[in-house]
Amino acid sequence: MRRIAGGDRLAMRVLFGRHHLRVHRFVCGMVRDGVGADDILDDVFFEVWQQAGRFDGHPSVSAWLLGMARQKALGARPRRSTAGPDAAVADEVDDPAIGAQEANRDAVLQHCLGALSNEHRGVTDLVYYHEKSVEDVAQIMGAPANTIKTRMYQARKKLSELLAAAGIDRGGP
Repeated sequence: MRRIAGGDRLAMRVLFGRHHLRVHRFVCGMVRDGVGADDILDDVFFEVWQQAGRFDGHPSVSAWLLGMARQKALGARPRRSTAGPDAAVADEVDDPAIGAQEANRDAVLQHCLGALSNEHRGVTDLVYYHEKSVEDVAQIMGAPANTIKTRMYQARKKLSELLAAAGIDRGGP
């Protein structure tokens, strides 16, 4: 970050290369619009270029980036799309029936995740897909760790209810 603060373009390219996919995926989950997510991604890394000198090492770089991305996504006009950022793509399998069944289950899961509130979806995304600790999520979302734990509990409960209503239980379809 010190090198970026000093105007080192190569350091900025390295940072972007390491983190842009993760930040983009996170933002897509919030705004549900790839084009809007691209704009927010640009804004995040432009701000990094301008504000790198203010980075003090806490939280981690990735948590700092996701926190900025979250704030920018919350400020963006909400957009909805019919397909989520992770629209299911069937793996190539020998048995087309199994591939169709897995694609359907993935589509149902994405639909159910999309039905969660922004807070619950954000916490779930950060913990399970970005493998952030409760402390990192608390820093990113600007909430106490206990609030994050409560949101995780509520999100898991709600997701379980939504999946059960869609015919998917914990053991599979």
